Amino acid sequence: MSSFEITGGRRLQGEITPQGAKNEALQVICACLLTSEKVTIHNIPDIRDVSKLIELLRTLGVGISISGSSVTFEAGEINFDFLQTKEFREKVGSLRGSIMILGPMLARYKKGFVYLPGGDKIGRRRLDTHFTGLGKLGAIFSYNPEEGLYSVVAPKLQGTYMLLDEASVTGTANIIMAAVLAKGTTTIFNAACEPYIYQLCSMLSRMGAKISGIGSNLLTIDGVEHLHGCEHTLLSDMIEVGSFIGLAAMTGSEITIKDAGIQHLGLIPDVFRRLGIKMEFRDKDIFIPRQDHYEVESFMDGSIMTIADAPWPGFTPDLISIVLVVATQARGSVLIHQKMFESRLFFVDKLIDMGAKIILCDPHRATVIGLDHTYPMKGIRMSSPDIRAGVALLIAALSAQGRSIIDNIEQIDRGYQNIDVRLQNLGADIKRINS
Repeated sequence: MSSFEITGGRRLQGEITPQGAKNEALQVICACLLTSEKVTIHNIPDIRDVSKLIELLRTLGVGISISGSSVTFEAGEINFDFLQTKEFREKVGSLRGSIMILGPMLARYKKGFVYLPGGDKIGRRRLDTHFTGLGKLGAIFSYNPEEGLYSVVAPKLQGTYMLLDEASVTGTANIIMAAVLAKGTTTIFNAACEPYIYQLCSMLSRMGAKISGIGSNLLTIDGVEHLHGCEHTLLSDMIEVGSFIGLAAMTGSEITIKDAGIQHLGLIPDVFRRLGIKMEFRDKDIFIPRQDHYEVESFMDGSIMTIADAPWPGFTPDLISIVLVVATQARGSVLIHQKMFESRLFFVDKLIDMGAKIILCDPHRATVIGLDHTYPMKGIRMSSPDIRAGVALLIAALSAQGRSIIDNIEQIDRGYQNIDVRLQNLGADIKRINS
């Protein structure tokens, strides 16, 4: 078990480069199972969740070659016996992204096995969209409740029309990867349209897939006989970009976010601007000037600002925790409404212990009364409950007066590559403690 020891209250300065997008990496790595030819992916982040997925594919029999942040995958025959072992169950149990190997395996090998995957404990995250969509394509599921094992066969995947019950990102990805090798035409309405899905579809198109409507919530896929290899480069992680914008504001720092992938950020810059945070787009970079104060906007009728998450192109739920912690030092008040997950706001008790003024209205809503840097938060000992809340607490600790300890930082390491080293390069007083 490792911890971060942070002495807060320092202004930071310098340049920081976001890692490759974690959520995109999990999808496109699974897509490598769709071909026997080599697929090389660049800008892969060296983080726990991605490393676990790469190792999972290695144990399945995929040839893997790593050169810096580039990884080449060559998927020949899969060791299906391994899919029914305790080791496989343990691997998928710690990684929610592992569910996305199912679509490619059904498309190419006509069968697969899956246990209920792991991941952040941020509320109910059902798999119905995956199973219903794959079922409409022709997959047949059987469940062993004693082992928690789903056995799935797909003797013939047939294209069809489907209206997804929710715009699930991983569900959409799984269905797309199965449909590209199905017979006939598949139409997916209410598909997720996040940049991750755009990137996955673009990569599959270079591999020979026929997909139209890329970037929208209506996708049409004409199945092909086989796919070939390609090279693909991940986008910069938009969640890291948002985290660094929030970090700069909270600590009153001047930071340049390099190669921020501005064209793929959607509403993210606008939401931070509503909190009063200034930023400049300089070619591919975002410059955050030093601000001693930032003031929350009000709606035109004078009512309190509300920030809520929504499926893309709405504001991503992965940044709700960051926005909430940034609001604690704003001038003004804001209502944070986390619609998509019912357990993601429970970390606010730690912020309250640090001195933040937050009213947790219910599992989905919190009212934040900004302190305007007049009353700095104080350092405490706390534990990271999940990836995004962990980084929000890290930002709070960097802005607080005194010493903070954050335990269970393995959660943060799942999504942020060498975050302590990169923050040290900006002048942060942060140390990793291994116990």
